[in-house]
Amino acid sequence: MHLRMGFLLFFLMLSSVHGVLAQDLADTTIVVKGTTRIAETYHNFICATVDWWPPEKCNYQQCPWGESSVLNLDLSHPLLTKAIQAFNPLRIRIGGTLQDKVVYDVGNLNSSCLPFKKMAGVLFGFSKGCLPMARWDELNLLFSKTGAFVTFGLNALYGRHQSGNGAWVGAWDPSNARDFIKYTISKKYPIDSWEFGNELSGNGVGASVGAQQYGEDLINLEALVNELYGKSHRKPLIVAPGGFYNQQWYTKFLQVSGSAVVNVVTHHIYNLGAGNDPKLVNKILDPHYLSQTSQTFGNLENTIRKHGPWASAWVGEAGGAYNSGGRLVSDTFINSFWYLDQLGKSAMHNTKAYCRQTLIGGNYGLLNTTTFVPNPDYYSALLWHRLMGKGVLAVDGETSPFLRVYAHCLKGREGIILLVINLSNNTEFRITVQNSMNINLNVREKTIHWNNSFMHGLKRTVSWVGRKASDEEELREEYHLTPKDGYLQSQTMVLNGTPLELTEEGDIPNLEPVLVNVKSPISLDPLSIAFVAFPNFEARACR
Repeated sequence: MHLRMGFLLFFLMLSSVHGVLAQDLADTTIVVKGTTRIAETYHNFICATVDWWPPEKCNYQQCPWGESSVLNLDLSHPLLTKAIQAFNPLRIRIGGTLQDKVVYDVGNLNSSCLPFKKMAGVLFGFSKGCLPMARWDELNLLFSKTGAFVTFGLNALYGRHQSGNGAWVGAWDPSNARDFIKYTISKKYPIDSWEFGNELSGNGVGASVGAQQYGEDLINLEALVNELYGKSHRKPLIVAPGGFYNQQWYTKFLQVSGSAVVNVVTHHIYNLGAGNDPKLVNKILDPHYLSQTSQTFGNLENTIRKHGPWASAWVGEAGGAYNSGGRLVSDTFINSFWYLDQLGKSAMHNTKAYCRQTLIGGNYGLLNTTTFVPNPDYYSALLWHRLMGKGVLAVDGETSPFLRVYAHCLKGREGIILLVINLSNNTEFRITVQNSMNINLNVREKTIHWNNSFMHGLKRTVSWVGRKASDEEELREEYHLTPKDGYLQSQTMVLNGTPLELTEEGDIPNLEPVLVNVKSPISLDPLSIAFVAFPNFEARACR
């Protein structure tokens, strides 16, 4: 009996060892080019949306919006305030599908100010809705208290009429928007930008406006903003079109609106498909699938360069999976693989801001719709915001497609920051980081004199990452993100082995790194993510 038990224990130990050995280990070297920036973002790149959907908005036999809309969100909830304040500041976009059915209860509005009501047979399945100015005052009190940068999406269908196939024709009627903007100015509310319409580009989503007419309307909007704000140094940006990228349509509206009318060109991304897709998890972990959006980012960048070089690109709305997101997917750890990869990829194409759908509401909220407790992507967004500076750097190296590496200047100080994502479920990556520098420039800066034979043999790619010549230990800062208990669809994210949970006082927890000798490789576990900061990295582009 004892012999059999001993053999069983030995077998279990052997199986355990075999499980460990079964995990692959891959050594890889990446080279960060710190001499020039390949792209640039805003300091306030991270953005989140607040939508208009009422509680009756349902998809796939779920109604995940609750009391999270612009009109009914509990603006006094302490967690909401703390979650926004933690970004110091957060960029917030107010908008969404129903914005083109919103009227503003101010000025000469001839209709009653009523909330949205579910209604069959009408655009988007809801009646018109109304924003009372008392509610607008309450929203701006929150924005003032939290320091948020606000983009407000205007109703771009006002005054038009529907023709056929979802097309809306006729010129935009700016009267209601004029009264609303005048009220906003009279209250001294600091709006960062006004966006014109939601998903009306190309064939639209439910409704569309032709590019010619849309471009002409933008000229009128710019004239309106110029008139009302005058010579104010706080004149908001004009943002458009807030739709899905269509090259022909985007080119046309930029050509029609003309030079310097539109300051920001926005587009929406829901590249993961429907929220109820049974393959949603597989898509998030498929590097080839995730890479497909690179073409969209690149095409939009080229369109702006050719036809609107005065404008910048933003992702105006992105929730991954459409129709309110994927339940127990979009609000769990696994979604950060999609989200952070999107942030890194879009930044490489000069995207200045990336607005996540949503701050709260639906299945893709950064905050839980009922409790306001942060979901995992909230912490991913907060870490990016605090660590990833606006300078984007190139990275070279023979790496697996399952290893994603993005490099930026470190925010607020010299050095660089890496975002590394391991999409493999069985490979641990050990990453050696090298610094590619212009040796002649580096030598001239340091006034170090080496003999010619040594310089001749010195490779352009060098193996140090710091700028100190002494043997003093240099440290990097690592933030490793994993799911609680190893469950990818956990709603709790773990940072360096510690679950990220609110403090007893209900505050956002501190996000502290572990310190590691800079000369050792970065160890990245399967299906994990890490931010790695090198404060002493010699990067001329980051000075």
